[in-house]
Amino acid sequence: MTNLSELTTLHVGGPVKKVIRATTEEELIAAVKEADESTTPLLIIGGGSNILASDTGFDGTVLVVATSGNSYEIDACSGGILQVAAGEDWDEFVAFTLGKDLANLESLSGIPGTVGAAPIQNIGAYGHEVSEVIARLRTYDRLDKSIKTFTADQCGFSYRDSLFKKSKDRYVILDVTFQLRRGEHSLPIKYKELAQALGVAIDDRVPTQKVREAVLALRAKKGMLYNKDVNSWSAGSFFVNPIVSETVAMGLPEEAPRWPQADGSIKLSAAWLMESAGVVKGEFHNGAKVSDAHVLALTNRGDATSSDIVELARSARDRVQARFGITLTPEVRFVGVEI
Repeated sequence: MTNLSELTTLHVGGPVKKVIRATTEEELIAAVKEADESTTPLLIIGGGSNILASDTGFDGTVLVVATSGNSYEIDACSGGILQVAAGEDWDEFVAFTLGKDLANLESLSGIPGTVGAAPIQNIGAYGHEVSEVIARLRTYDRLDKSIKTFTADQCGFSYRDSLFKKSKDRYVILDVTFQLRRGEHSLPIKYKELAQALGVAIDDRVPTQKVREAVLALRAKKGMLYNKDVNSWSAGSFFVNPIVSETVAMGLPEEAPRWPQADGSIKLSAAWLMESAGVVKGEFHNGAKVSDAHVLALTNRGDATSSDIVELARSARDRVQARFGITLTPEVRFVGVEI
């Protein structure tokens, strides 16, 4: 019997009744239809990099999206249009685009997961989000039982959110089409940390490959590059950076990092809030541990249960709430557990 611990980067989670690995679009849709028609609980996952699953497991079917393939057209003037299967590895796709001299994904290097999962969470890093380069995506609508295409402006993208995240698995993403710029230089560098690593000023443009190398190095330094090493067993950033009103932000110490948003709200650093509230790198609860490299990564020391990780996350959240009156929101998807 397969456990969810074998299918997630946190390596926690109990047994599942059935696992289906869909390698084609036809297999993917057929598996979804079969589960829906038999009213079998269905958990759809890609790389398992954003999931905290219960120790009791999942009493249903786990559908692993492992579809592959892409098609692309590249024009010297208009750039590249790439239609990519949902099951393709995200970082391998980023590397592929850079190899074709296409820009705009370089700052999203090293993020674990699949192409199909990227728009659900509207993944982002170092000042840029995947929604900036999505042209459209194709889905299977489980309610209408039909193929439905969404243009970017229909996806409801916002900070770490989308229509697909809100609709809770109604839409199964089949493929994503990206519009990328032709060129060897990056988008403007927006984050001070990345600018310092590159030795450039904010808003400078840098060769895309150098940006990728710098981003991968920064992510590795923070323990955010997943590999077989137990120290990397995490779900990446456990909490999202909170967005608050200007009034709330003004009540924080002057040194608190803050990023003004277009609507007048302020984005804060979850990591700064945690550390300022007393969360310490390396602290642990049974088998769960705050990463030695970055407080936002809650890791599995090798024998953690989902309950251990929940308790560690709850402790961090409660300390921030008590110190600043701000409630951190998990970025991780919970399956059978609650914080």
